[in-house]
Amino acid sequence: MRLLHAVVRTIRNSRRLATGLVILAAMILVALFSPLIIKLIGGGTNPIEVAAYEKWLVPSADHLLGTDQFGRDVFAMVIKALSVSLQIGAIAGLISTVVGVIVAFVAGYKGGWIDGILSTFTGILLVIPTFPLLIALSAYAKNVTLFQVGVMISIFAWPFAAKTIRSQVLSLRTRPYVDLARVTKARDMEIIVTELLPNLLPFIGVGFASSALGAIFGLVGLEVIGLGPGGVIDLGQIIYNAITTGALTLGAWPMFVVPIALLTLLFAALNMVNIGLEEVYNPRLRGVAGE
Repeated sequence: MRLLHAVVRTIRNSRRLATGLVILAAMILVALFSPLIIKLIGGGTNPIEVAAYEKWLVPSADHLLGTDQFGRDVFAMVIKALSVSLQIGAIAGLISTVVGVIVAFVAGYKGGWIDGILSTFTGILLVIPTFPLLIALSAYAKNVTLFQVGVMISIFAWPFAAKTIRSQVLSLRTRPYVDLARVTKARDMEIIVTELLPNLLPFIGVGFASSALGAIFGLVGLEVIGLGPGGVIDLGQIIYNAITTGALTLGAWPMFVVPIALLTLLFAALNMVNIGLEEVYNPRLRGVAGE
C-alpha cells in the first residue's frame, strides 16, 4: 500500500511523467488486444497472410493503410509489429534491469574489492561498441525466437542500469536510517529490500525504460539492414520492406511513415517518463523546469 501511494504521488507531481505513461499505456493496450484487433480487421480472413488481398492497394475504407507487396493489410501488420516490438523491449528491459540491479546492489552495498571488480567489468562493457556485436551475432544466429532476441540484446543493455543504480546505492548506504538498521542487526538483504530498494525505484524505472528503448531501436536497426530474426513482423521489418520495395514511389507511403511515427511516439513517451522521474526526484532539475 505504501508503494502504491508513492507511485501515485510521483505521477501527480509531474505532468510529463503522466503524459508519457498515458501514451505508453495506450500502446500497451493496443499490443495486448492485437490478436482481437487483427481478427476484426480481417473479418474472417487472416489479414497478414500472404496473398490475403491484392498487392499494393492504396489506403481506403477497406484497408486503412493499404496493402504491401505480398497482399497483406498494412494496418494489421503495424498492429502486430507494435506488439512484437514492445515484447522485445519488455523482455530485454526486464532482463537487463534485473541483472543491472543485482550487480549494482552487490557492488554498491558491499564495496571494496567486489565493487572494484564489478565496476571494472561494467565499465568495459559500456565502452564496447554493441551494435557491431549485435550485427555479428545476428548474422550467425539463425531461426532465433523472440525471447532469444530479447536475451541477446539484453546482454549489452544492463551495464547502463547497473552504473546508474550503483552510484545511488553508494550514496544511500551511508544514510542514518541505514546505519540504524545495521545497529538493530538487520540482515543485508532486509536492509536492501526495506530501506534501499523503495528509494531507488525511480532510478530502476529509468534504467528499465532506457534498456527497453535501446532494445527496440537495436532490433529496428538490425531489421533495416536485413539482419533481423526471420518470421517475425516488427516495426523495423516493415520499414525495411518499404525501403527495399520502393513503397513510397508506389503510393504505399504508410508502410514507411506509420512505423517511423510510432517509433517516434514511443521514443517521446519513454523520454517523458525519464524526464518526469528526474523532475520529481532531482530538486535542481525540478527548479529549472518550474521556471
